[in-house]
Amino acid sequence: MTRAGDTNKNELSISEGEADLRLSAERPYTYFTMELYDQKNGIRGGGGLGVLAADTRRVAEQLDVPFVLLTPFYPIETHQVHADGASDQAANFELENVALKVHPATNGFEHLGDTQIATRFDQQIKIEIWQKVMGSTRLLTIYDPNFRELYADEGSSNHRLYQEVALGFAGMKALKMAGLKSNVIQLNETACFFAALARLDDLVSSGMHIFEALKYVRDHTLYTNHTLVQAAEASFSRAQFAEFVLPNLKSKSVARWTMAQFPDSSDHVKYADAGQLTSNVNAPLRLSDITLELAGQKSGVSKLHARVANYHDLDGNRIHFDAVTNGIDVVAWTMPSTLQLFHELNLLTKYNLPTHDYLENLPGLTSERIWAQKKEGRAMLLKALADRGINIPEDGIIFNFKRRFVDYKRPWLAFTDPARLKKILLEANAYYILAGRVHTGDDNMMAHLQRIIEVVEADEELKKRVFYLADYDEKTAYALSCGADAAINNPIVGLEACGTSWEKDIMNLQILISTEDGGVADITPAAYMKITGETEAEEVESLYHHMEHACQMLRGDELAGFLQGQIAAYLPTISGARMLRDYLRLLSR
Repeated sequence: MTRAGDTNKNELSISEGEADLRLSAERPYTYFTMELYDQKNGIRGGGGLGVLAADTRRVAEQLDVPFVLLTPFYPIETHQVHADGASDQAANFELENVALKVHPATNGFEHLGDTQIATRFDQQIKIEIWQKVMGSTRLLTIYDPNFRELYADEGSSNHRLYQEVALGFAGMKALKMAGLKSNVIQLNETACFFAALARLDDLVSSGMHIFEALKYVRDHTLYTNHTLVQAAEASFSRAQFAEFVLPNLKSKSVARWTMAQFPDSSDHVKYADAGQLTSNVNAPLRLSDITLELAGQKSGVSKLHARVANYHDLDGNRIHFDAVTNGIDVVAWTMPSTLQLFHELNLLTKYNLPTHDYLENLPGLTSERIWAQKKEGRAMLLKALADRGINIPEDGIIFNFKRRFVDYKRPWLAFTDPARLKKILLEANAYYILAGRVHTGDDNMMAHLQRIIEVVEADEELKKRVFYLADYDEKTAYALSCGADAAINNPIVGLEACGTSWEKDIMNLQILISTEDGGVADITPAAYMKITGETEAEEVESLYHHMEHACQMLRGDELAGFLQGQIAAYLPTISGARMLRDYLRLLSR
């Protein structure tokens, strides 16, 4: 048995006085996620949640922490491309989704075996289990050719419930198939709730009293909420639970407990036992409500997020969320020579945590060293853009907005006053890169994107300096992080849970222009160019002012001091090793 952090006791060990969390190869940290974005391992997610999941597993491998990630392997991978195959530089921004078939066998996974889940009408559905072992970690994926793509259908649809039930129940069976027993489980979003329910059912079916089992599961389960946008929250009816959930429960007492979580549940015991509908079939259950009942630990992904997350238990009491701010795998997202420089300057330890004296060592990050790194990163980015048909001169300043395209992130903000934007870009010889995917079916966001493109297309100068990169992926994100000069991050304050793109930009020596939201708000006073204003018009003016200031800084001699200040403030936050340590400490309480 290995205590979490024994491989690096001075930096990752659990604090004295806290309960001992013991992990081993047979009893690992178990991490459930509906989404994984890990192109190296053949799995393409939809956004930041999937990227974070991949980063967390890689950090666990680097730190030799026993760790298992469970996720569906979706048989369809979607790409967003120009409708006629034109390049990103072409005057054509009609997009279409292209579906590609993928399979774990062609991506280096080993077939571990098959299991089943049950539904009320199709008695058994075969689920294939595939795995890939990497150091102290492994990927366990569940596969059904009928899974379709990630986030198929609406959040409260039958198909989404089927996907989620499959991950929970087949995922727990996959652990047994692999000879593993979960020590602690982390549920990333409520869609992973059914893993905790399957664990509860297994314990009770093995002879444990339900009240004892409930305490055990609560003590060993962490629910992590990743979004403040409540549209992402699903709810399901009793009829849906009867079809997809109850057939997978072996214990009647667990079935009764489950159905008792529905609102107005006076006759749920009869319903759970008999499997018959009652008069109370129309009141849906929010998945967050039942998840909060079964997870003893709850966390938000930034300090601000944990403070404002507004969830209540079934008695109406507000739920406390601990804060574990998202970090990144700095090895994966920092240009290698830049990461090497951070180590040479003794800013980071071998575990990629800040050294105890990193603040004293920051002056070694001189202007000359910064510009040498930026020159290398710029060459990488220019090549990536040239491959897309976009040619930017070496001395051009590059602003980058690379975010999932949703309303609250406001990708259109910089285009509010096209004449002002054009003036900034022309006077500084600057360029503006937009990169991000619009989720399938988000017609409102697609209309916003189309309006941006129409603004650009209507002006001959903007057409030369503003580019939208279709089919945004990890490779594009990495190139923009390493080679752009200034990052734009302007979500509506109070709606961004954390965000991690800005962390990658800071690690690669970019100027951050941002509202004080998500993980950026962890540090006060602001150590970046802070977008302020009581109204959106005031925020737009603040954004333009900071863009002008950033251009001056990049042409002058202020850059080194400013970037040192950003790194001084955020290096501990950015560290994925710090994030994993914080989770281990939280789970050890």
